[in-house]
Amino acid sequence: MAAGNDPGDGGPRGQEQNHTLPDCYRHPGRETGIRCTRCDRPICTDCMIDASVGFQCPECVRDGAKTGSSAPRTLTGAPMVADTRLVTKILLGINLAVFLAVQTVPGLAGHLVRWPQGIAVLGEWHRLVTSMFTHVDLRHIALNMLTLWLVGGPLEAALGRARYLALYLVSGLAGSALGYLLMPPDSTALGASGATFGLFGALLMLQRRLNRDLRPVLLLLVLNLALPFVPGTSIGWQAHVGGLVAGGVIGFAMLRAKGPRRTLIQYGSCALVLAAAVVITLLRTAQLT
Repeated sequence: MAAGNDPGDGGPRGQEQNHTLPDCYRHPGRETGIRCTRCDRPICTDCMIDASVGFQCPECVRDGAKTGSSAPRTLTGAPMVADTRLVTKILLGINLAVFLAVQTVPGLAGHLVRWPQGIAVLGEWHRLVTSMFTHVDLRHIALNMLTLWLVGGPLEAALGRARYLALYLVSGLAGSALGYLLMPPDSTALGASGATFGLFGALLMLQRRLNRDLRPVLLLLVLNLALPFVPGTSIGWQAHVGGLVAGGVIGFAMLRAKGPRRTLIQYGSCALVLAAAVVITLLRTAQLT
């Protein structure tokens, strides 16, 4: 407002003071829509340096060289690797291996699915984890694995392997916990949907972080959320919602955390979501016993 107090600046020139874009932090007066993927400060085309994901500013590149971290970094600060889908491939392999085992070993699925009564009364806690990797229907596993490949690939490249794996597992456990809380005691559920919906939640945060159009992801998400309510389907919605919320929270923390405590904040968000899942599990167990 102070810049508009000059009597010589009347209408039109005063209006020119209202920039729609921020100025490059190294070149005031140069509007830009580009931001450094490490520090999130606006940079102009003269300052941006190609990185594995997006661009970095000269200061971040120099800081990385000083600390011996001259190798390219992901949006979350993790080191870039040659195979950005390694964890995704391993998760795919585990799900497929369990699927084949279920098809060949009679009765195995019954010991792996999420069954509230079995968890609470029999103490079979492993079901909260094993149900995340169990499928008995070919269409079910095909849909989940296609989602894992398409959504998980970009996320693993942006987050790094360890953070991506933490996101997948914690989101899946959060989905299992909410399913355990809301499912009828004698019902069963299975599938990687809680974890894959966690990837959807994180993907939304990634799209926002990169200022990309959210509508394609939102449309795909809405269609998947609507599937359990289609007549004739037996898909549970509880794990979907639990995984989605967990993935959104973790994704936001991982992609927005900055400064020297960034790693602590990133993994701390996983710990908080996991703690919430544990509390939900304990409350439901007390209710059923």
